[in-house]
Amino acid sequence: IATATTVLCAALSFPVAYYLALRAPEQWKRILVVLTVIPFWTSFLIRTYAWMLLLRSEGVINSALMYVGLIDEPLKLLYSDFAVLVGQVYGELPFMILPIYVALDRLDLSLLEAAQDLGANRFWTFLKVTVPLARPGLIAGTVLVFIPSLGAFITPDLLGGAKSVMVGNLIQNQFSQLNQPFGSALSLILTVAVLLLLWIALRAGLKANELA
Repeated sequence: IATATTVLCAALSFPVAYYLALRAPEQWKRILVVLTVIPFWTSFLIRTYAWMLLLRSEGVINSALMYVGLIDEPLKLLYSDFAVLVGQVYGELPFMILPIYVALDRLDLSLLEAAQDLGANRFWTFLKVTVPLARPGLIAGTVLVFIPSLGAFITPDLLGGAKSVMVGNLIQNQFSQLNQPFGSALSLILTVAVLLLLWIALRAGLKANELA
C-alpha cells in the first residue's frame, strides 16, 4: 500500500507541479500553491473522518452513483484496501507536489528551447530534459510520501477497519495488548528500514544532482 501510494502520488503530482511551475500565469501561481497546501489547515484525523462519510454505503459517492443510475446497490468502498489507498494518496499528495514544483520552478527554460532547436519534439523534450532535471524533487517527494505511508496507522485503522493491517497498526496493537517485546522488535525493524530507505534516497539524490 505504501508503494502504491507513492506511485499514484508521483503520477498525479507531476502534471500538477509541471503546470504550477511552467504553465500557470505568474499572478495565479502563488494562489494555486496556497490551494495545494490548504488541506494542511485541517487536522488529518478530521479529513480521514470526512473520507469515511464519503465512502460509506450511504455516503456521498454511493448516493451519487445510485442517483445517476450507474449502480443498483451501494459499493463496498469503506473498510477495504481501496479506501486506505484513497485516504493515503489524498493525505500525502501535497508532500509530492511541492518538492517537484520547487525542482521544476528552478528549471532553466532555455534548456527546453535548446532541446527543441536540436530537433526534439515536446514529448522527447519532456522525457529527456524535464524529467531528469526534476529528479531531485521526485526523489525528495518519494521519501516524504513513502516513509510516512510505511508507518501509517490512523488511515488503515479508520478506513480499512480490521481488514487492512499495516505495520503501524500491528505495532500499535502489540503495545495495546502489552506485548512490548514483539512491538519493540517490529519498531526496530521499521526504523532500520526507514534509515536504509533514507540512505538509498540520499545516494540517489546526490547522483541526480551530479547528472544535472
